[in-house]
Amino acid sequence: MARIGIVGAGIIGCASAAHLIAQGHEVTVFEKDIGGLPASVGNAGILAVPEIDPLARPDMLFSAPKWLVDPLGPLTLRWADLPALTPWLIRFLLSARPAQVEHSREALLGLMRGALAAHEQMATLCGISGHVKPTGALTLFDRAAALDTAFRHEETTARLLGFAVERLDAPAVRNRVPALEGKFAGGVFNSGYQTFLDPLRLLRDLQDHLRRHGTLVETSVDAIQQRADGIAVIAADGKRHVFDKVVIAAGIWSRTLVRKLGLRVLLETERGYNTTLDDPTLTLEMPVFFAEHGFVATPLRNALRIGGAVELARPEAPANFARAAAMRQKMRRYVPALPETGGREWMGRRPSTPDSIPVISLHPNDPRIAMAFGHGHLGLTLSAITGAKVADLFSNGESAELAPFSIARFQ
Repeated sequence: MARIGIVGAGIIGCASAAHLIAQGHEVTVFEKDIGGLPASVGNAGILAVPEIDPLARPDMLFSAPKWLVDPLGPLTLRWADLPALTPWLIRFLLSARPAQVEHSREALLGLMRGALAAHEQMATLCGISGHVKPTGALTLFDRAAALDTAFRHEETTARLLGFAVERLDAPAVRNRVPALEGKFAGGVFNSGYQTFLDPLRLLRDLQDHLRRHGTLVETSVDAIQQRADGIAVIAADGKRHVFDKVVIAAGIWSRTLVRKLGLRVLLETERGYNTTLDDPTLTLEMPVFFAEHGFVATPLRNALRIGGAVELARPEAPANFARAAAMRQKMRRYVPALPETGGREWMGRRPSTPDSIPVISLHPNDPRIAMAFGHGHLGLTLSAITGAKVADLFSNGESAELAPFSIARFQ
């Protein structure tokens, strides 16, 4: 048994804690805002196993210029933050080369093949249930050409993962989701998606499990120090907590801790926005992706969430909730029954690497330190499998399977 400290009680940190507790370790987790709403709870609430495509790819770069001229479009960049973002953006452009895209797809495919089973295992370890519903998801397209291209691509991916996809014309789409009344060419149904009915409840249940079987400390962490007698977590009040091993799973704030350890990492925020409508008057039978507009609507437990898009900006930049309003306005083209008022707006900071491959890795020179961050849009989906891999790293060390996720690629 080891004494293990974890920095971050979001979904990745809690999943890591659950697996390490199950192995019999003494686990303490540090979180600066235990009652907060991190990226892992404000997301679309989807177990998105089919999503193995990295954000950086040729078709995205082709669309980016027209998106960037619209300050409320699917992709925006805060130009005042461009100097700070430039190293990440250069690596992002290089990551769109076909060979790197295929490398990223293969890496994510390896994790996705075990993602659903890992969530089921984590639920068993923590004695929780009822969080996930097998709904599938529908992706809507305005143009027939875009629909045809997407269907062929999703069919290829679905074969790799063992899911079924269907190409649907507009009447068939409306038959599946009657609330979709607007004009569109058709859609693709993918059975590989599932829905988390309440992502916040899932996180709180994991945190409750941690409280019962470990320790949860509310404090920010200023640094991690390597010492002969262990790894020290330096809290904001200056107090040192010494452990045998430490996991860094603090989302975008992981980069500061990693850099203080003398390591290089390219990690920036893809900030996302959403609106959650409680007790909505309309019904969606499944998540609906509005592919050409960069957002998704998800039916949660007694709620409907509309959100997505990408805003590249510094983590501390002020929120622009006009982006959330723009997504609601666009959705009314397809769902006129969507209320024009009400709902809770939210902005979150997805910690993202330029190649869309998260860091799941030991420190290159100190196997007492593990890192788990940079999951971008896939933090909730990959949380359980990441937690299992972190526990395995401490037990067995680095492996060829996790080589693509090593922080060594940034050194």
